[in-house]
Amino acid sequence: MSISLVTIAAVIDSVNFCAFSVLILTIAFLFNAGKTRTNIIKIGGVYIAGIFLIYVSIGLGIMRALNFFNVPHFMGKIGAAILILAGAISILNEFFPAFPIKLKIPAFIKPKMATLIEKGSIPAAFFLGVLVGLYEFPCTGGPYLMILGLLHDQATFAKGLVYLIYYNLVFVSPLVIALLIASNKTLLAKMQSWKEDGNIRIKLWSGIAMIILGIAIFVL
Repeated sequence: MSISLVTIAAVIDSVNFCAFSVLILTIAFLFNAGKTRTNIIKIGGVYIAGIFLIYVSIGLGIMRALNFFNVPHFMGKIGAAILILAGAISILNEFFPAFPIKLKIPAFIKPKMATLIEKGSIPAAFFLGVLVGLYEFPCTGGPYLMILGLLHDQATFAKGLVYLIYYNLVFVSPLVIALLIASNKTLLAKMQSWKEDGNIRIKLWSGIAMIILGIAIFVL
């Protein structure tokens, strides 16, 4: 297991519009509610912390489950297969909008997310982060599952935990950057415009990247 592979997988996993969209909506709401830039960064930081903690918890749970059930050493390959499948679905969603399988946060959870955004408090921001992390994982966790499978196959639990924390720090780093940028009202408007214009391109290229990474695991 190399640090570069973990970094690449984390970067691919981090480029998703679920968490970004909710973060930008939250910041826009806080601006409209008259919150200061300091408060916006504080609340946004708690939101990101919620995502980080739920992803680490999910990773630990999966690692424990793999160790408990003594899953054979082909878990890395299974993770790679899931990654390729997720990439293919992401690409199909762009070229065929009517494709029944969607990689996105379920619609039924969005009213609850809207309620938490409207509260605009630190506890609400934390639970919003947990909620987003929990419900976006099935549609964006392909690279994560692959890395967890490889960690189970190639690393001790202690070393795997270090990689797990590193992975998730890389995973949330784009959100931290987006928070610092979007907490400026002028830049927030530009980010909202970029989000709409770049949505298809990001999903398409991230899907291609997932397929390439998954195939590389099989080849190597």
